[in-house]
Amino acid sequence: MAAIVSISLVSGCGLLGDESSDEAGPIVMGTTSAPSTLDPAAAWDGSWELFRNIYQTLLSYPPGATTPQPDAAENCKFDDSASRVYRCTLRDDLKFSNGDAIDAEAVKYSVDRIKKINAETGPAGLLGSLKSVEVSGDREVTFKLNKSDATFPFVLATPGLGLVDPDEYPADAVRKDSGIVGSGPYRLDSYEEGKQAVLVRNGNYKGFADRKNDAVTIRYFQDSGEMVKALRAGDIDITYQGLAADDIVALDTKGGENAGLQIVEGVTANINYLVFNPKDPWSDKLAVRRAVAQVVDRAAIAHKVYKDTVDPLYSMVPTGLTGHTTAFFDDFGDPDPKKARAILTEAGITQTVPLTLWYTTDRYGSDTALEFKELKRQLEASGLFKVTLKSRPWNTYVVGYQKGEYPVFGRGWSPDFPDADNFIAPFVGEQNALGTPYPAKEITQVLLPRSREESDRANVVKDFEAAQQILVDDARLLPLWQGKQYLAVNEDLSGAERSLDPSTIMMVWELSRKTSW
Repeated sequence: MAAIVSISLVSGCGLLGDESSDEAGPIVMGTTSAPSTLDPAAAWDGSWELFRNIYQTLLSYPPGATTPQPDAAENCKFDDSASRVYRCTLRDDLKFSNGDAIDAEAVKYSVDRIKKINAETGPAGLLGSLKSVEVSGDREVTFKLNKSDATFPFVLATPGLGLVDPDEYPADAVRKDSGIVGSGPYRLDSYEEGKQAVLVRNGNYKGFADRKNDAVTIRYFQDSGEMVKALRAGDIDITYQGLAADDIVALDTKGGENAGLQIVEGVTANINYLVFNPKDPWSDKLAVRRAVAQVVDRAAIAHKVYKDTVDPLYSMVPTGLTGHTTAFFDDFGDPDPKKARAILTEAGITQTVPLTLWYTTDRYGSDTALEFKELKRQLEASGLFKVTLKSRPWNTYVVGYQKGEYPVFGRGWSPDFPDADNFIAPFVGEQNALGTPYPAKEITQVLLPRSREESDRANVVKDFEAAQQILVDDARLLPLWQGKQYLAVNEDLSGAERSLDPSTIMMVWELSRKTSW
């Protein structure tokens, strides 16, 4: 398993000084990534960034780990060589933040309700291999799978599988209010949608997290500029998601208005891509999709829009993971409008192709609008396309793509777990994370099932290479770039370099203030 989080301090004073509690008040983190829901059963998106800190999972990732380790569980293992029976024993005397006991039945309830609710925006798609959940006594839970799945422990470690209190969460419906009852390192003290989440230490927590602070407030911003202004003013201590490229470059300049600030850079597996909706008569045409793939200039997007803070990506599986290829570059090479015209002409398409591209205004950072303007410029400069751009805020954007309303739309993907499986499986099948059915039977019925029989993930490279080639041949998904994670941090804060898990989700318990130099 390749480690995908490698954090290094590129400016500032390092890690000198003792760590303190919160004499100066709660640590305040800024981000442009607000949750779409507070219920794990309804979220397969950036809401997990909050969930990781307030809901507990059976397995999770201690700092530095790239494979799941026990958290609410005391231990977990496959009971068979075929990876079809997975058994966990809970820690003793677990409690939710409200004092209610966590037993095996609560674990079963939490998992079963995800499948029963089957929310369009929820993580039920991650549980495709789960046949049943059985309990034995108060502490033993057994997951029986309908097929071999060596990735199942990774699924259990995702924040979407957070444990919920059966007395507080309905079995067949999403909880709608702004309250949360979890068993994570923190409890949600208060929440204002789109504004802030106030987290305080959960006194009932039992798990691996070594909390280095007592409270964290997460403030949600509409754009990078507003967030950076708050950082420079001392209103927030650290930024997480959403820094614009220009702001990253500006913040890396020492002195002046950046005095006392530093940039922490992380290597991530986050990717950005386009989705073609087969319900649209133009996006349904293979020649149109392949022509777009032949025209798009990833390097120009990375350089002009993102100031080289991202890297061009030529496969849905990012660099750093076992099985990564450069399949799109291998097939299409450099951008070439003449080749694109030939693709369309051979398919009998001689008119200018109208395409509507959709993007979200408030999920992937302030540069998203500039990225789509650059895509429009590239496509129209070829003389082959007429592009209309449209956008929505994330909450309504999700609803739109789940209903199949967008001909072509942008998505980002932060991995549920660090394995190539998670950059292919969520996007294919009749039920997937994109709301656009993509049967891809060779992938779903042969390649993925075969790869999941193999616990040694180094032995599945050929299957993932074959799957990626199918994705290139279909061109239903068009990878654009692979991100890097940049945290802007007040130099009085410690722990930023340890705070990202393998899915690049912030573990806020690692943050603390320095008391001396």
